[in-house]
Amino acid sequence: MPIDMLALDGAYLVRPQVFPDDRGLFLEVFNQPDFQEVIGHELTVAQVNCSSSRRGTIRGLHGVSLPPGQARYATCVRGSIVDIVVDVRLGSPTFGEHVPVVLDDQERHALYLAEGLVHGFAPLSDEATVVYLCSSTFSPAASFQIHPLDPELSLPWPRDPAPILSEKDKMAPTLRTAMDRGILPTYAECLAHIEKLRQTGGLPR
Repeated sequence: MPIDMLALDGAYLVRPQVFPDDRGLFLEVFNQPDFQEVIGHELTVAQVNCSSSRRGTIRGLHGVSLPPGQARYATCVRGSIVDIVVDVRLGSPTFGEHVPVVLDDQERHALYLAEGLVHGFAPLSDEATVVYLCSSTFSPAASFQIHPLDPELSLPWPRDPAPILSEKDKMAPTLRTAMDRGILPTYAECLAHIEKLRQTGGLPR
């Protein structure tokens, strides 16, 4: 299962092999040994989420502060989406930069995001269903949002129709405001967290 690092440290594209036949298809959505060989530690799955969205929806940008942090492994099981990863780690050489990735039910690619990165996604099809594995359970106190339409980020969301946001995402701060409020993780603490995971096999301690 090829796993390729993207332009942001901690973001990876997973390209599973798909086996179609006259019954349908089969693929490995996730393979722990292949993941560990590339990432350097196991992925501990504490929660599995599923969301269905209609065209025009933008979900994000969402992140989880350290501790506990939250790594995510996402795939689109129905339709297609653009998932946009943004580096909000203070001190990162790519701070404020983003990478868009298309996930769909044809190629069946997956996206892995290490702790400290934020992301959001929007359907490219009329409807889309996304399933993602999370390394920690939902923590309201540690969760934070960045406004997906922050003009300084200028993210490449679909332009039609008009974006549909949750009330929480509408009220989210810009990246600059989030930085001023001191709610963003630092690059150094994210690297230290990942190194600890590698030393403990992937189990946060």
